[in-house]
Amino acid sequence: MKPLPISAFSIVTALGAGEVAHAHALRSGTSGLRARPFETAALDAWIGAVDALDDERLPAELARYDCRNNRLAALALRSDGFDAHVRQAAARFGAQRVGVFVGTSTSGILQSEIAYRERGPDGALPSWLHYGETHDTASLARFVQAALGLCGPAWVISTACSSGAKAYAAAARLIALGLIDAAVVGGVDTLCMTTLYGFRSLELLSTDVCRPWDTRRNGLSLGEGGSFALLQRDDAAPVAWLLGCGESSDGHHMSSPHPEGAGAIDAMRAALADAGLQPGQVDYINLHGTGTRNNDAAEDAAVCTVFGRGVPASSTKGLTGHALGAAGAVEAAIALIALRRGFMPPGVFCEQPDPALQAHYLREAVDARLAVTASNSFGFGGSNSCLLFGAAR
Repeated sequence: MKPLPISAFSIVTALGAGEVAHAHALRSGTSGLRARPFETAALDAWIGAVDALDDERLPAELARYDCRNNRLAALALRSDGFDAHVRQAAARFGAQRVGVFVGTSTSGILQSEIAYRERGPDGALPSWLHYGETHDTASLARFVQAALGLCGPAWVISTACSSGAKAYAAAARLIALGLIDAAVVGGVDTLCMTTLYGFRSLELLSTDVCRPWDTRRNGLSLGEGGSFALLQRDDAAPVAWLLGCGESSDGHHMSSPHPEGAGAIDAMRAALADAGLQPGQVDYINLHGTGTRNNDAAEDAAVCTVFGRGVPASSTKGLTGHALGAAGAVEAAIALIALRRGFMPPGVFCEQPDPALQAHYLREAVDARLAVTASNSFGFGGSNSCLLFGAAR
């Protein structure tokens, strides 16, 4: 693909809001995970909650969209003045020429869970529940369009953990086809009972803080996250470049990765081919790195097959938690921060590295002048994505 300028990006997680807050936490290895309850969930687990959402309020004209997920989207749209950059693009190209492509997995399910608790004696749900604007998967794209005044092509991608990364690839294709001139891409996912209890039922939820690449790892820690980026057909002063996108679907198992990382290998090689790069030209890899035994082992095998054992890599899920449908977008933003700030984030809580894993895993932050970073996102059902980003210089 022709490198695509990234004009602006935003990020909100348990680490805070904006690039500066995240750069500080990532460089210092300060985790946002806490052993704490959420809503009515009685679980022994660490989570990465965005506490600012409890006080977030949507404007009256967007009240029907009010739910935890859309409140996080609103916070991410304001972060670092991202919404102003989008409005400038809409003024330049026309609101109908700016697309919206976003990922989520749970959308506003929490809103329906709360409504279900408050159903009437006849079982009727309360009148304040607006399904299409909250629970429905498409509500995220509808909300982003409404909040930004956009009317171009828009859709939501829900392919589990690869969703937010695949949004970049979808936008790049439509820009290349000439159907749009700019796109808001990203993902938003928030905590809910379905996710917390669901991952516990799969025996994937760690009772300890998640420890990617550690020999004692026993599961993931769930987190909330929202991130957006603005891609434009041209920009004289981008903050970074989208160099290549790779996608694959191995369909190995509903919830377990291919043990040799077959689909992950295909996605990483596709991204390199799309960017016209060799493996040795990638300076840092932000791993999917969930902290489950099978996922880390499969990704390690895939990374070593494609990149060898020399490219520095780390998982930042010990800092933010696993944001599920937003993970690909959140970690894309982290890869952009690494490029812009000149450092490689640490894989925290890896105190006893698993000797069976051979990738060059970073346990401490490393200052480095980076030219190219990669971000891996691998979802349930074998949906895989890899994004490559280039520095603006």
